[in-house]
Amino acid sequence: METITHFFTVLEDLTWGWALIPILVVFGVFMTALTGFVQLRFFTRMFRVLSPKNEHADPSQISARQALFVSLGGRVGGGNIAGVAVAITLGGPGAVFWMWAIALVGMATSLVECTLAQVFKRTTSDGSYRGGPGSYIRHGLGSQYRWLAILYAVCLMASFAFGFNAFQSNTFAGAVNNSLGIDRIWSGVFLAVVTGFIVYGGIRRIAKASDVLIPVMALSYIGMALLVVVLNIAEVPRVMALIFSNALGLEEAVSGGMGAAIAQGLRRGLFSNEAGLGSAPNVAATAYVKHPISQGITQSLSVFLDTIVICSCTAFVILLSSAYVPGATDVDGIVLTQQALVSHLGGWSQYYLTFAILLFAFSSIIYNYYLGETALSELTGHPMALHVLRVAIVAVVFLGASAPGATSVFFFSDPLMGLLALVNLIAILMLFPVAMRLLKDYQDQLKAGHERPVLDPGQFADLDIDPTAWDASPTAARKPSA
Repeated sequence: METITHFFTVLEDLTWGWALIPILVVFGVFMTALTGFVQLRFFTRMFRVLSPKNEHADPSQISARQALFVSLGGRVGGGNIAGVAVAITLGGPGAVFWMWAIALVGMATSLVECTLAQVFKRTTSDGSYRGGPGSYIRHGLGSQYRWLAILYAVCLMASFAFGFNAFQSNTFAGAVNNSLGIDRIWSGVFLAVVTGFIVYGGIRRIAKASDVLIPVMALSYIGMALLVVVLNIAEVPRVMALIFSNALGLEEAVSGGMGAAIAQGLRRGLFSNEAGLGSAPNVAATAYVKHPISQGITQSLSVFLDTIVICSCTAFVILLSSAYVPGATDVDGIVLTQQALVSHLGGWSQYYLTFAILLFAFSSIIYNYYLGETALSELTGHPMALHVLRVAIVAVVFLGASAPGATSVFFFSDPLMGLLALVNLIAILMLFPVAMRLLKDYQDQLKAGHERPVLDPGQFADLDIDPTAWDASPTAARKPSA
């Protein structure tokens, strides 16, 4: 066991320790520059997906908006509450600035990886779509890279479907126990039952649940934060000045100064928005859209909402409160956020936060489950395997909530997420010319006056595209691709 633990410790040091964050930053800047700051040029276009009048999908298909909410539900989790608090505690207020910075470049990275997931997606036997890094490795890079797709799938299942689901349920159960005094085992039973109901409904039920859950979750949390800001409006300029001065090294709030702010801001930002990690493309591939770039643009919005909007809500709640003490590093992230809310709004707010954590944790659990299902499809097509996975996920959710020490078993989650991110980055770098061709095609159609560009697979005959996934009539009979 000691040998295994040491192996994963070394793997984490080689990925998150020093290599992965700089690589993700460089990739993000690289893609931002070569796409001509696509995330800024299409920024207003991103929000069109939120309007019901722009929904043109077949009701039997996952719409672009539903895919957005599923991926946003996965990105928005305990990290948006506890993670931001930890970043500020260890890196100072300047960490918030660097979270914003990594989100800005991450929007371009997410656009590229989700575009690739769309163009190489496959139609399944029930008429839905499935894809992601495993698919664009196999169909984009070729069968000789099948081993890379398998490595990716194993890392995805182990880290997200099992490890992170245990952590999310553990976060929720801890918050409920602290604020309401409810024993962890009852939280575990509740989460397990609801999770079982959703996961046995497949991606369509997941999408429908997210379409309702995520707007409520996000808007209520944003509304609460705006209330705090309004109540402390006179202090906002001071907090903004504090964020920028600490980020640029003009004012040191914690030991390590500017270096700590950069390290914590980039790390927590990447953990939160997942841009470049290869997780969100699995959900992006499920959407029925007219052009791959359309879903890439939508997923850029998901990064923006997760980090620049929702993480900022937590940051301002903390920095505007008396609960934050610069240099104090022994405060638990959830506790700091709870204390900050109570100082602003009174004791009732800690119960609201418990409710918010429930929504955040549950949305992440169903998202992580779907990632596991997609990973499983890369490893085996045996129908019994899916049932085994579903039962295992429900069990992991229950154990993670009811047994606090159980999460220590999943020490391999972060190292494996680092490895799958490296695999994904290698793949999208090799396939970046394909993404650029698609972007040019999209922009050329816009210039020609086509408000809603449409992909013509015939224009990309050299690519291994599933033509049934781009049928202009999505209700037409489909045959699953080989």
